[in-house]
Amino acid sequence: MPPVAESSLEVREDFPIFARRFDGRPLIYLDSAATSQKPEVVISALTDHLRNHNANVHRGVYALAQEADAAFDLAREKIAAFTGAQRQGTIFTKNVTEAINLVAYSWGRANIGSGDAVLITEMEHHANIVPWQILCRERGATLRYLKVDERGELSLEALESELARGDVRLVAFTHVSNVLGTINPVAEMTARVRAAGAVSLVDGAQAVPHMPVDVDALGADFYGWTGHKALGPTGIGVLHARPEILDGMEPFLTGGDMISSVDFQSATWNELPSKFEAGTPMIAEAVGLAAAVDYLCALDMTRVRVHERSLTAYMLERLAEVPGLRVVGPPEAEGRGGLASFTIEGMHPHDVAELADRGGVCIRAGHHCAQPLMRCLGVGATARASVGVYNDAADIDALVAALHAGREVFGLGGS
Repeated sequence: MPPVAESSLEVREDFPIFARRFDGRPLIYLDSAATSQKPEVVISALTDHLRNHNANVHRGVYALAQEADAAFDLAREKIAAFTGAQRQGTIFTKNVTEAINLVAYSWGRANIGSGDAVLITEMEHHANIVPWQILCRERGATLRYLKVDERGELSLEALESELARGDVRLVAFTHVSNVLGTINPVAEMTARVRAAGAVSLVDGAQAVPHMPVDVDALGADFYGWTGHKALGPTGIGVLHARPEILDGMEPFLTGGDMISSVDFQSATWNELPSKFEAGTPMIAEAVGLAAAVDYLCALDMTRVRVHERSLTAYMLERLAEVPGLRVVGPPEAEGRGGLASFTIEGMHPHDVAELADRGGVCIRAGHHCAQPLMRCLGVGATARASVGVYNDAADIDALVAALHAGREVFGLGGS
């Protein structure tokens, strides 16, 4: 038996949902890569705002509206500071998917044309593939892919070779793969992209909730992430971008609040960040995400990363005990985020997940919105276990026990 993970944040009691029981069993949640659970402070912040401070922002002069304004503006300040980003370049979106689509629409259609290329990687989520497919088709550009090697990693030399071709205008890639767990060398990649005169976009959905992220230090021109994976509510995402780039872009959505003035035949745009936030924004959601950011800051993101890396190392060791189980992605916990995708010989991933649920363990199964990567891996789907701040070694033990029991159900033998 490998040693139990050394680090534990011991915060499970902060999350009301873990009081739930399913057929008398406690909730063992290993699906944080899909969405995180919410601490009481986030739930309370949402409730308090809606009960006591609810009003539209940027509209009213009465006291209640001023309270809403102050809460919304403070939320943006906290969220920008959390990731080392500039306030005026911090745009609220519905999720990271909308953030990427914003860039593809507003920046891409003005800067990508016939003969140009967009470069992405084989490990991307569909949200970082389909917008570029549509853009390239509309603009007569080419979409190319950086290959993933047998360790589930990218090659900086291959990136240099692609950039040397001289036609790449944008490189879009994930910070942490939602399937492989691979932590990409973002700062090294963005530096090469900028040196080649291209623009970079980073999908940080699987990074920001789990490790320290400094957007300015990473050097990304665009960096997006989503609130519901970071202990916050659904319905809010974030796009950090260099203000000088945003200033030169046309709006993605138009309507109220994003304008400076409107005449019968023309309009002028508001200042950043309002220029890209048409209509009533995600007010309560921003307040909730700010509470999540405060909670994570109190934990310290360095401690969060140490905790989840330790759990991931333990998970990799324990999964290796299951006969016929193959984990995809980097073999060491140091090079991956807090997740492990795997297959078990003789069992479909959906059966793996369903049988894990019989043991009270919640994991994911499917193509994880990464069908091109699945084709590269030679599988149709994988099961995926992913950890969060509230998990501990006992959760991993329960997962492994459920996998052994599942193999027995399929007549594949015991442990």
